[in-house]
Amino acid sequence: MAYKELVTKKPFIVNKNLGSAVEVEPEELTLTNADGVPVSPPTQKQKYDFDRNGWLLIPSVLSDADISEMRDFCQRLQTLPERISEPERCTLGGPLQKLADHPVVVGFLNEFLAYPPAASEDCYGFRLEETTALFGNTTTPSDVESVLQKGNGLFRLPGDSHLYRCVPGRGWSGLTRVLWELTEVTVQTNNIRFITGSHKAAYPIPETVQNPNSSLWETYECPPGSVIFFTESLTQAQVESNANDRVCISNLYNTVASRWSNWLPPSQLLEAMPPKRQTLFRETYAGGNVINGDFNRRTSAYPAEI
Repeated sequence: MAYKELVTKKPFIVNKNLGSAVEVEPEELTLTNADGVPVSPPTQKQKYDFDRNGWLLIPSVLSDADISEMRDFCQRLQTLPERISEPERCTLGGPLQKLADHPVVVGFLNEFLAYPPAASEDCYGFRLEETTALFGNTTTPSDVESVLQKGNGLFRLPGDSHLYRCVPGRGWSGLTRVLWELTEVTVQTNNIRFITGSHKAAYPIPETVQNPNSSLWETYECPPGSVIFFTESLTQAQVESNANDRVCISNLYNTVASRWSNWLPPSQLLEAMPPKRQTLFRETYAGGNVINGDFNRRTSAYPAEI
């Protein structure tokens, strides 16, 4: 039996002036990253899965050469930091820097996080809040209950940042976590647990579910070089694992109009970045915070003058 192709109507996203619509679509935002590589937008299936689940795994994104180079850098960062120049002793140093605005990341964040009026071909419509490296298992038994957090993102106040919003045809993730797995991850080595769909939960989590052994908790497996997106409004926890060799880069993103932490990269490292990558760390405000773009044209309810 043949089915008609489903057509997604253009969602009406209200802009700031007189209830007019946002005129710029995700695929029309920043088209290349700081290295000039075209961004890779998520597929319709990937958008559906992230909105439905609150997380999305894309396996085997990085090449073997990139994985090897990045793992070597992480090993030096962990054991021999003195062999790395001081400004680059962080997870934006060396080969890890290009993960911050990898084409897959930019394409995804254009869809789920960027604020269109503050984006152009010369700047991103989102910012990088913080970045860190995860080595092995950093969770102890006493930590498990204390890291149970988030959930119910549809009902959080905007200033919280851990929120999720959606209208037919479009989702928006206030804080978005991007994990780059540089080693193979299995159920046994993955200490991350989450409850799929809890970013949209209307009820508080029951006490019976707060036990890490509840069947509602899930995790993921993936080969090295994979990337995982999480909305930070998803209910999450950490458990013990035997991940002695695991290497993971964790990057946290926010909209340009909001800030959750006060972290910034070393000034020397920031100044050495390509100009477009530097816009991941520009000042936190919305009005006019666009480089070589036209903020007013994108927020007006009236047509441009001829």
